[in-house]
Amino acid sequence: MVEIDPFLNYLQFEKRYSKHTCTAYANDIQSFCQYAENMYHLQVWDQVKSIHLRSWVVELMQANTKASSIHRKISALKSFHKFLVRTRSVKNRSFPKVTLPKKPERLPAFIDEQKMNDLTSKISFAEGFEGLRDFLMLEIFYTTGVRRSELLNLTWADIQMDAKTIKVIGKGNKMRILPISQSLLETLVAYKKMKEDEFGPISTDHVLLTNKGKPLYPKFVYNTVNKYLSIITTADKKSPHILRHSFATHLANNGADLNAIKELLGHANLAATQVYTHNSIEQLKKVYNQAHPKAKDK
Repeated sequence: MVEIDPFLNYLQFEKRYSKHTCTAYANDIQSFCQYAENMYHLQVWDQVKSIHLRSWVVELMQANTKASSIHRKISALKSFHKFLVRTRSVKNRSFPKVTLPKKPERLPAFIDEQKMNDLTSKISFAEGFEGLRDFLMLEIFYTTGVRRSELLNLTWADIQMDAKTIKVIGKGNKMRILPISQSLLETLVAYKKMKEDEFGPISTDHVLLTNKGKPLYPKFVYNTVNKYLSIITTADKKSPHILRHSFATHLANNGADLNAIKELLGHANLAATQVYTHNSIEQLKKVYNQAHPKAKDK
């Protein structure tokens, strides 16, 4: 129905999207194209109308596809259409209108602040390089809010010890500079010395390494975080991303400006950051009910 390789190259090499994201876009676009060909015998993208998209959405809903996944799929099609317009591959500049199912409000899961304090102050980490590496990994996640991919790509060149900052490259190849605490700085200094004692001169400049001196990989990071979080919480989610949510939620709870949190997280717009105010409001209600004279009249 349509050639998508130029679009995928655009996402990978110009937009700098991850391989995983490019694969997701490809699957969503190919899935719709296959449906449109089989059901409506469409041959070119210009033939796509609202009725075709509505029909596809209905089929996805009947297959119990999550509303968030349907939104993502339509978003992929919109991005693809915009690319075709830009490259003058289609005549119709407007993407067909389609009503999407309402996404249920989903608040980000996070770990209680006291439990996070227990993680770094009460848990015994193994002696030597492995234990210090694991502690550093958790401390970077929780005190900077970086994503797993950002942590994996972190190099020593990205860390400015004197300025107490780290540089990370986020989604869309966007760079941001993050402050680091004195505690994290001291852990980095100790870890760097231990890494040099353990491995000597090595070819990689990556900060976090396996026990064999190789750069960490996604599954390793997930398993390590999951192992330690399982000690302090019974929450269903024990992934690296929940530490990012905890970082943002605890900042909001302690009065941090929402725009500042947005910049620290690397969000493109404020709407993505506003979900972290939910617990702040609950905290304010608790304080109000405990402290305000009129609240006690209820």
